[in-house]
Amino acid sequence: MSCIVWNCRGLGNQLAVQELAEVVTAKAPAVVFLAETLADEARLEYVKYRIQFDKKFVVERVNRGGGLVLFWKNDLVVDVISSSLNHIDAIINKDTEAAWRFTSFYGEPETHRRHESWDLLHTLHSQNSMAWLCAGDFNEILKQSEKLGGRMRPLGQMQLFRDILDECSLMDIGFKGSPFTWSKHYSNGISIWERLDRAVVSYDWFAKFPGDRVHHVDSTTSDHKILWIENSDLNYLPRKRLFRFEEMWLGDKGCGKTVEGIWQVRYEKE
Repeated sequence: MSCIVWNCRGLGNQLAVQELAEVVTAKAPAVVFLAETLADEARLEYVKYRIQFDKKFVVERVNRGGGLVLFWKNDLVVDVISSSLNHIDAIINKDTEAAWRFTSFYGEPETHRRHESWDLLHTLHSQNSMAWLCAGDFNEILKQSEKLGGRMRPLGQMQLFRDILDECSLMDIGFKGSPFTWSKHYSNGISIWERLDRAVVSYDWFAKFPGDRVHHVDSTTSDHKILWIENSDLNYLPRKRLFRFEEMWLGDKGCGKTVEGIWQVRYEKE
């Protein structure tokens, strides 16, 4: 199974719906999350039909802005447990060994309100301890190398994002493709690229589903790339497989503790 996560910047454009349909056909996701739909109920129902999905959960737009939607198919059990203008939190395959948590996230676009996003993450973390995948447009970067062009991001601003991920024991799982997921091009010739969209996971998720991959898929209708989160085992019970350590995990503060904890558990069992 795989997931599609995308800040589509509006579904009123038929070309955006067509692009989504083509990506869904090519990647065959079981779950699709869209942010900034800018669409009403009738339009979202049409999009559901167009991508051939069965069910949806909608966070309505405010006036003509915002809006979130989660689509899924009948063969997947999805229980939405909470939502807001900035998130949809759901349990997949509830009450089974294969259960996992999927939080679709949209960070506050206004810098002075970004702390509200981090408060939301803190609250969500305290509510559940199962294997957790949180993905979306966080509207923030973790380090200067995730930005090209324009002014440098204030260090304190990035540190707040790093701090909340550490506090929630969430780690970035990296990506394949372009290093940036959002871009803006000004009439004076200045361009800015940033990695605003990402997937982060709990250490339980990392131990349970080590083979997931995030791909940055190009878009011609939005200034955000599409995240394609691929893992063939998300629908099934965990099974033994060949483990491959990824060098990028060394950049996470909790990596050492996670590895040490897993070794300790295995040692005690032996």
